Amino acid sequence: MYEAFFGLKEKPFQMTPDTRYFFPSAKHTDALNHMVYAIEERRGFVVITGEIGSGKTTLSRVLFQKLDRLTKTAIIRNTHLSAKDLIALALEEFEVPYAPGSTKTQMISRLNEFLVDQLRDNCNVVLLIDEAQNLKPGVLEEVRMLSNLETETEKLVQIILMGQPELKSKLWLKGLTQLRQRVTLHYHLGPLSEEETAAYVEHRLHVAGANGSPVFAANAFPKIFARTLGTPRLINGLCDRALLTGYVNDVKVVGPEIIEEVASELPALIQEPVAATGEGAHA
Repeated sequence: MYEAFFGLKEKPFQMTPDTRYFFPSAKHTDALNHMVYAIEERRGFVVITGEIGSGKTTLSRVLFQKLDRLTKTAIIRNTHLSAKDLIALALEEFEVPYAPGSTKTQMISRLNEFLVDQLRDNCNVVLLIDEAQNLKPGVLEEVRMLSNLETETEKLVQIILMGQPELKSKLWLKGLTQLRQRVTLHYHLGPLSEEETAAYVEHRLHVAGANGSPVFAANAFPKIFARTLGTPRLINGLCDRALLTGYVNDVKVVGPEIIEEVASELPALIQEPVAATGEGAHA
């Protein structure tokens, strides 16, 4: 609706995880590089955590685009399932056929055959489990058992657990000690800084076809950061509504007044600014 008004070719703040709009902030780039390294070096378990809307899904898609053609990948996004269902879904995602009515043990054996074949062909295999904080402890223990599929020198499958901060807490449950000890890398994806928030907005506008004319006033960016605390999904929601409001009111450059007006109408947005910090990588 407002694209032509602001000189854009498409809406820049869609909520869908589009890799074209990936913003290489210091934190996102660091997390991406660490994941690529862990996969290429066959390090086994990687855990990536971040708040809702921090860009984890987009990051996972960018990751898979960066891996070479000899790396086979699969993503499991439905995590409200049993251990057997998880293994069955992994087989399906890797397009590995298995006999109907197979037991869990038989399916694990079939997966192991597939992984050995891939190693023989010099291929790496990556299984990414999104929203992993929803996995029951028993299912997480089964994931650990999958990590035991290995040769004397190499892991046959690289497993990435990606989820909200509760995932880290769950890994500290007493019954998951062995799983926790197998995590070779944990990275928490913190929010964007105030400077990165402004750059993120400009980046998305550029990808959407902005011609260089200002769309947001310079003094609007501190307000955007204060109301979203640098969370990408919240930035998208706020800026999309702000552009719509600017269009409706025939305002070519969105200023802080519109940001405040829109923020007050969106209860999902943080109303009181607080200090925001991020964490880095831990081997």
